Amino acid sequence: MWTYKGQEFSEEHIGSTYGYVYCITNLQNGKQYIGKKFFSKAGYKAVKGKRKKIRKPSDWLTYWGSNKTLFEDIQRLGEQHFRREILHLCTTRSDCAYLELREQIDRRVLESDGFYNDWIMVKVRKDHLKFHKVK
Repeated sequence: MWTYKGQEFSEEHIGSTYGYVYCITNLQNGKQYIGKKFFSKAGYKAVKGKRKKIRKPSDWLTYWGSNKTLFEDIQRLGEQHFRREILHLCTTRSDCAYLELREQIDRRVLESDGFYNDWIMVKVRKDHLKFHKVK
């Protein structure tokens, strides 16, 4: 189960959002993982004998992050010992990338043993941040 602002988050809450930035917390030792996930992914469909690009639902409901150590801990301890919470709902892909980076930097995930995050990689252009500009 994913939560957002303390409430259970399900498919009917997605609306027009593109994805989310999340935090997965190991409830036994407090170790966390900060990441992003999109509600849909690219796919293809045959239309009149031609291949057409479409968006189809992603595996976001069952997603547990991409970190190998986190995955091993989930397998060893069980999903019930982890909390999955949505920190930010994002309207664009770039919004997700920027907010994930901001959370990772603000929390200093690479400087602490309290996080599963091993590396940060992002490409964000200034014009992608129309919703985050300081006035």
